[in-house]
Amino acid sequence: MNKEVLISVKGLQFSVGEHTDTVETINKGEYYKKDDKHYILFDEVLEGFDNPVRNLIKCSEGSCIVNKKGVINVNMLFEEKKRNLTNYATPFGGVMIGIDTYRIELEESEEELNIRIDYALEANYEHLANCKLEIAVRNQKEGISLS
Repeated sequence: MNKEVLISVKGLQFSVGEHTDTVETINKGEYYKKDDKHYILFDEVLEGFDNPVRNLIKCSEGSCIVNKKGVINVNMLFEEKKRNLTNYATPFGGVMIGIDTYRIELEESEEELNIRIDYALEANYEHLANCKLEIAVRNQKEGISLS
């Protein structure tokens, strides 16, 4: 896969007794692989803020780290069959979140990388939702052209 890629990040939340919330972003970014670890870097622009959030996603078999720096600051660790806590800092305040990861799937080919993570999300030690994170990385020439 080329260094310059298109990255689709889709988050799904299945709240108990409520509808499913879906958020998807598509960004240009960079990808590289070193020592069986996949590195994905991209900037994310949030509505209402001038400065982007810098994202670094590092995945290997059984674990994935999502690090955000900027308007939002968080280091989320997804490890299969483990629960991890982290502080999710926003301009409006911080919240302690828990991530209980059930499954991480990595599918890699020469043309693309697909990552699927199933997990439960907690906020301040209370269950919020069962979630699914889907990350698709493709060569820019193979995917959608962003201008």
